[in-house]
Amino acid sequence: MTDTSLITNGQPVLAATPAAASGPEHVEVPTAYDAILLAGFGGPEGQDDVIPFLRNVTRGRGIPDERLEEVAHHYRHFGGVSPINAQNRALKAALEAELASRGIDMPVLWGNRNWEPYLEQAFTEAADKGYNKLIAIATSAYSSFSSCRQYREDYARVLDETGLLGTIEIDKIRQFFDHPGFVRPFVDGVRDGMAKAIAENAQLDVATELHVLFSTHSIPSTDAAKSGPDYRGFDEHGAYEAQHLAVAQVVLDQAWAELLEQPEHAHLQGTSKPAWKLVYQSRSGPPTQPWLEPDINDYMNEELKGGSTRAVLIVPLGFVSDHMEVMWDLDEEATETAQELGFWSVRTQTPGVDPAYVSGLVDLVLERVNGTPTSERPHLTDIGPWYDVCRPGCCENVRAGFKPAAAGVAP
Repeated sequence: MTDTSLITNGQPVLAATPAAASGPEHVEVPTAYDAILLAGFGGPEGQDDVIPFLRNVTRGRGIPDERLEEVAHHYRHFGGVSPINAQNRALKAALEAELASRGIDMPVLWGNRNWEPYLEQAFTEAADKGYNKLIAIATSAYSSFSSCRQYREDYARVLDETGLLGTIEIDKIRQFFDHPGFVRPFVDGVRDGMAKAIAENAQLDVATELHVLFSTHSIPSTDAAKSGPDYRGFDEHGAYEAQHLAVAQVVLDQAWAELLEQPEHAHLQGTSKPAWKLVYQSRSGPPTQPWLEPDINDYMNEELKGGSTRAVLIVPLGFVSDHMEVMWDLDEEATETAQELGFWSVRTQTPGVDPAYVSGLVDLVLERVNGTPTSERPHLTDIGPWYDVCRPGCCENVRAGFKPAAAGVAP
């Protein structure tokens, strides 16, 4: 257990570089980083890995293996192999290629929270190579405990457990939910998905018969309420839901505008965009615990069934790559639900290693390297640009309370 006395370590921001140590919302002082840390969730790479991996994910909750096996069948369906590690290997290679193409000499280290290569290995590698100033990219775009603070707590825990606290300094890029590089692949996917729906469904009335379902990972309602700083005045579901709603609107508006620019769709000028809904997936935990709703399958069954809908676009807005939740919950379960209801459906792309996304991540690193003024940082919603240094009390895990966390003002 990490000693809570390490929360400040003599400075407002634990293990931060000097420019971030005082806790500004945005760091506008240039910082020379030695390396990038690509921080992933991790996933099993064989049948024997599945239960040990799920034990890691659920550590501290006392969940028996019998319960874990109920989730394991998702992985076993794919041979016990999660695609997420291969996707992070590809992202690491793409980042390295992008850095090299720009003449930037900055190595990329990779470490996972729940499976090899672990964060411990990445931090130890950094120390062995003399990389003392790291900038972290977590493979999650939005603000919540599981998508941001939990990574920051792991940085702090690993630095403490490896004895590297005080030797290695670590900052993080801002949450990139509304950065153009992250948003662009979704715009492309929705634009092309709408065009495909029109082409494959005769006389489709886009305004009334096409429905766009923007899907993201559900989280406990109590965690959602604590996402983002209190003073921003978000509603009961916090920054997490607000960010998704804002980005979904941007994606649909831009995709629709680009569709209308295509000569074959010029006849849609003056018609209404398709209806859309933010929906959730992949919930876990006891049924008595409230999680964000509606579930994507419930929404199709309870709200779209029997209505005018003929076609649905399934947009994995909350995800950066085609990992297990996308492949199982959307490509298998949600797609099956759509088929059972007689809906034409297509699942649009995730960013993956899209050049715009990879370039955008490097741009986000360079914001910190160059100390880019806040006014010059690109963002596509009124919510951003998000904070370089997470604010006090942001994204609390209500069940576990605050633990030491790097890259943010305590607690």
